[in-house]
Amino acid sequence: MAIPKVLAVVLAGGEGTRLLPLTAERSKPAVPFGGRYRIVDFVLSNLVNSEIHSIYLLVQYKSQSLIEHVRRAWSVSHLIAGHFVTVVPPQMRDGPDWFQSTADAVHQNLGLIDHHRPDVVAVFGSDHVYRMDINQMVRFHLDQNADVTIAALPMPLEQCSAFGVIRPDHAGRVMEFQEKPARPKPMPSDPHRALASMGNYIFSTEVLIDALRAIQPRSEQDFGRDVLPRLIRTHRVYVYDFTLNQVPGIKPYEEQPYWRDVGTIEAYYAAHMDMLGLEPRFEIFNPSWPIYSDNYLGPDTRIIDGEIRNSILGAGTIIQGARINRSVIRREVVVEPDADIDECIIMDYTIIGRGSKLRRTIVDRYNIIPPNTIIGVGRYLDKNHRPENPSRITIVPKGKRGLDLVY
Repeated sequence: MAIPKVLAVVLAGGEGTRLLPLTAERSKPAVPFGGRYRIVDFVLSNLVNSEIHSIYLLVQYKSQSLIEHVRRAWSVSHLIAGHFVTVVPPQMRDGPDWFQSTADAVHQNLGLIDHHRPDVVAVFGSDHVYRMDINQMVRFHLDQNADVTIAALPMPLEQCSAFGVIRPDHAGRVMEFQEKPARPKPMPSDPHRALASMGNYIFSTEVLIDALRAIQPRSEQDFGRDVLPRLIRTHRVYVYDFTLNQVPGIKPYEEQPYWRDVGTIEAYYAAHMDMLGLEPRFEIFNPSWPIYSDNYLGPDTRIIDGEIRNSILGAGTIIQGARINRSVIRREVVVEPDADIDECIIMDYTIIGRGSKLRRTIVDRYNIIPPNTIIGVGRYLDKNHRPENPSRITIVPKGKRGLDLVY
């Protein structure tokens, strides 16, 4: 089989209101994750590892942080034709409107697709944590002679109202697609789960172009709500079972396959905890399928003294006689003597003062936690946002540090 020409369009304009206050000054794909990554690094790494190198990243809300990160971390070689990761803000060629939703974002950039003339277009989201060989999905699409292929996986029924829910026939052809239904229909084989869309699609190019040119401006703007239900009636739309995707280097103890929508504080926090332990659900280090990010040129981590258990420490961090348990500490964090950090996420360039105690807390970047501070009562410290988090995770919003504020 000839190798198809694939163009990737990554939807990275998410406002991320459910991740406030972490998204108060940045878009959802730009939110830091793990010891050194941003959320967007996962989809970009999956594409590059799958040898898909022609990538447009469509941005919108509070995009400066994301633009700066992509500029630093994703400079793909310009010496090879078709190798690029290009950020595309709303062009407003058809009027003064920003991207109205997912389908409208791609519709406003049909000129880019026409210019590259790919065989298929991969339209992927940018706010999920996972590993995926996208070429396997492309091959499935071609083998089925599909017009559209939707990646999906079984999920607990109580979670599926946040996703598109798919009902395929016995051959995998999609018969029904419900976007975020209040009462999701369970799988016939499992009354406790439904088949949920991952928000990742492969389109045959001409089908995508025709479908987007047929949408009604201002009223039909979304793939899940508008475009896919219509195509199911007229075209060959298939579901790709993500549980069959094979990525090299996955350990036997990992959850297979692992995929998380980290669009809420609870899910974001839980995904961090999934990386911890001797046998984590999601092993962040996999040399056979790496997650790429920017090349950090700062100092190494230094542990002067302390008690550290089951934690991830980013580069340049300094630990001085502190206790750290089940936590993710990002780059250039200073933890002073007698501080106690338990089940926390501490982001870059933060200082945790002497004797401070933090439990189940997310501290955003550029913060100085004064000595002997106690945090962990499950309430937001920023009064501009909802006063209490049901999961009892405390959040300290981003601090202020000059020109670094937006990064």
